[in-house]
Amino acid sequence: MSQKNQTTAIIVTEFFIVGFPGLQPEYYNLVAAIFFTIYLTVIVGNSIFIMLFTLETSLHKPMYIIMLNLALSDVGFCTVALPKLISRYWFNDGFISFQLCLMQRQFIHYFGTLNSLILMIMALDRYLAICFPFRYPVLMIKRTMCLLSGFSWTSAMIAPGISSSLTAKMHFCGPNLILNCFCDTLSMNNLACTDTRAEYQVQFSLAMMVLFVPFSFIIFSYSSIVATVIRIVDTDGRLKAFSTCATQLCIISLYYAPRFFVYATPYIPNLKMTVDQRLAFSMFYLLMPPLVNPFIYCYRTKVIQQLFVKWCSGNKISQKVNVLPFPK
Repeated sequence: MSQKNQTTAIIVTEFFIVGFPGLQPEYYNLVAAIFFTIYLTVIVGNSIFIMLFTLETSLHKPMYIIMLNLALSDVGFCTVALPKLISRYWFNDGFISFQLCLMQRQFIHYFGTLNSLILMIMALDRYLAICFPFRYPVLMIKRTMCLLSGFSWTSAMIAPGISSSLTAKMHFCGPNLILNCFCDTLSMNNLACTDTRAEYQVQFSLAMMVLFVPFSFIIFSYSSIVATVIRIVDTDGRLKAFSTCATQLCIISLYYAPRFFVYATPYIPNLKMTVDQRLAFSMFYLLMPPLVNPFIYCYRTKVIQQLFVKWCSGNKISQKVNVLPFPK
């Protein structure tokens, strides 16, 4: 049998999630406990806001619809990424079938794309609220925000779908060790036994498009906001306008800044990262936003604090709570 026939005769049907290659077995339970705690915190923190939004009709306004989309996206991402990783370290069960690995890879990139689009909508909302305050109540109504949200959830599937279809056509006939904490494009491409440079160029271009197009609009929006705020004569009004954007800028920074650092690392002289360091940094920027979003964004809002206190005290939430147009 020729070497070519030997290669094609072997078909990889499952992969193994390695996680952190340099992690010693005695730390497996600790790492699993840490990721389980993060997952539980994300689920509980975001679920509380989702319940409040469902129960309190006064929250059904554009700004809080953005929060709802962000909460749902964060829950979805962590549910896709973490359970298998926790199982790998707690039960040494890192095996995942090819189809499930491909599905995980699809949804990992889907929720990443969705988050990027939600942040763009968030920037659009603040841009209209501050740069066009008199037209904002007309332009950004509940129906408009629902349409933008639906567009984001639908269109976010396009780029990852194209990328996944390219990965599905690749041949896997050799090593099956995923040197990552979950299945993603680069990890799977590295295991293909055929030349994937053409496919990777398409996948990389799609990834940069879904990252930089929203980011470019975010930069434009907040540059316009800063220019508008600077022209405000009243100091209190200027501080109030800046405070409405501070939380969003924090979330955006957590999402984009670490990614750009990881992407730029290979081009920075004398800066080398081991596989474990790269994975640790990647998990930080992937999990930190879902972990802190409910606390620095949702529960920082005065109205949500009031509703949460009433909900915890067992009192019926009043329908007359004064809902502010944006967080303070």
